Amino acid sequence: MDMSRGINDSSSLDHEVEDEAVSDRPLDIGNDERRMHVRAYNHWVSLLGGRAYPSIEDLDPENIADFGQNSVLLDFTNGIEDPVIRFLGRSLREECGVDASTIRVAEVPSRSLLSRLTDHYLQIIANRAPIGFEAEFVGTRGHNTLYRGILMPFSSDEDTIDFIYGVINWKELVDAETQARLNAEIEEARRTAPTPSLAPVWADGPSAGFADAALDTGTELLPAPLPVDATLADRLAAARDSAAQASATDTRSRSALYRALARAYDFAIAAEDDAEGFAELLELNGLRAQARAPMTPCVKLVFGAGYDKTRVTEFAAVLTHAQRNAVPEGGLDGWLEVAEGGIKGVVAAERALRRPAPAQDIFARAAEELRSRPPLAHVPIEAGANEFVVLIARAGEGGLDIVAAVDSDAALTERVVKKAAA
Repeated sequence: MDMSRGINDSSSLDHEVEDEAVSDRPLDIGNDERRMHVRAYNHWVSLLGGRAYPSIEDLDPENIADFGQNSVLLDFTNGIEDPVIRFLGRSLREECGVDASTIRVAEVPSRSLLSRLTDHYLQIIANRAPIGFEAEFVGTRGHNTLYRGILMPFSSDEDTIDFIYGVINWKELVDAETQARLNAEIEEARRTAPTPSLAPVWADGPSAGFADAALDTGTELLPAPLPVDATLADRLAAARDSAAQASATDTRSRSALYRALARAYDFAIAAEDDAEGFAELLELNGLRAQARAPMTPCVKLVFGAGYDKTRVTEFAAVLTHAQRNAVPEGGLDGWLEVAEGGIKGVVAAERALRRPAPAQDIFARAAEELRSRPPLAHVPIEAGANEFVVLIARAGEGGLDIVAAVDSDAALTERVVKKAAA
């Protein structure tokens, strides 16, 4: 059973594969490999530039030293039935035993590692968002292989998904007999050991927190804590993981969103102490610092520059209000849990503080001024119900001749009263 989840969309498609993955234990591929997919996702985000999808013109997999050799680029410009392989990294090519003559997905060996990646591309078309997945299968050499991958959409016209870029890593296990013996030992140890606390299968990747156990039981999986020496980039990656979890989870739980905001807030605090690093991240992601809204770039870095503008504004207000109230690092989620009205209440409180104090009632002041003045003359005209009436006069012999009274236009009267008292 594969496990896959959208990064920015709650919808997903069940995908059946020939080999059933081991779903009751973590896929132990390693932290460096997990981080590879985080970096691949962050690279995709950095290319967005405010668009729905990055431009294929901005992708150069051959020159991505970090994960380019573990990647594949699929071209759908001629249809989704049999996409063309435009790029295949050296590591993937060697692992799957294919050469340059393999140019279409239909030509990929069915039991190869590459086939596991291409099996998921239809989910990208359906979800219209990056997909992270992980599973286990029996490879061409007869060994169990754990693999973890991410697929990301690209476009040639900023609207249509006609290219998909995938990054995959893997770990081949021991032979079946040895694996069976180890599994038996693990099972025996599990039966005799205390029940462990749940931990994410992909704790620091784009689909963080989506273990099968959590989906079956409804249990919230907490993100792994950051090390004390975590860099600003590490904090951003962790915050993006939590944001991805909050966006992609089927339940869209409040606690997941609170955790995502908490990590965004912690990142914002760290950014204040590393102005140079923060400036580099902004430049890398095509963003600019905003003096009037300093938290907005932080929110966009974490949740994506193309994230809903209303939500970006609200989240930035939450972070600003937390800073205004000196919420400590690591404490925002708990603070939100007890805040009156939750996120909406915090946003309303911050906006109330930003709202300028109501200006003094100019009309009331002007009216009071005119009431205190002695009359210039008395005209025997029947007064209406209003206190002030606008009279229209023309110059006459020895004075002014009143020709009309306007007492039905409150706006005009108010403007004239303000003008007369100025």
